[in-house]
Amino acid sequence: MPESQRTFAIIKPDAVAKQVAGQIIARIEESGLELLAIKRLQLDDRLAQGFYAVHKERPFFGDLVKFMTSGPVIAMVLEGEEAIQRWRDLMGPTNSNEAPAGTLRGDFGTDIERNAVHGSDAPETAKLEISYFFNAGEIQALVEALP
Repeated sequence: MPESQRTFAIIKPDAVAKQVAGQIIARIEESGLELLAIKRLQLDDRLAQGFYAVHKERPFFGDLVKFMTSGPVIAMVLEGEEAIQRWRDLMGPTNSNEAPAGTLRGDFGTDIERNAVHGSDAPETAKLEISYFFNAGEIQALVEALP
C-alpha cells in the first residue's frame, strides 16, 4: 500500500515574477496532492545560504543564492500518497531544457537554475526542508483543521 508522505516545495523567483504561481498551485491540487501550508516570503542571503548549504562548495552556489534572493518565493508543504515522488514527477527534470511539456519545469522554467520550482528528494530531506521554513503550528491537515 502506498505511504502517505509530506514533502517540501518552493515556487522560485522566476515563476513568481512570471505570475504563474497560481497555475502551479492549481496543478498541485489537480494532481491530488494536498496543500497543508503555504507562505510567500523574500529570502535574504542568510536564509538562502542556509537552505542551500549542501551546495556550499559547488561553483554555482553564489549564483544560486543570488537568484533565490532576487524576488519572492512561495514555500509549501504538500501531503499525499508517495508525495515526494509524485511532486518530483510533476516538476520534471532539474534542467528545464530537458523537461518535457506538461511538467512544471518544462512549461514554466527556462534553464537549469531558473527552473520554476524546487522539491525535496527524500523523506529525510523533506523533513529538514519543511522544518527550515515552517513550524508545526503552521502545518495542519485539512481534517485536523475542521471542527
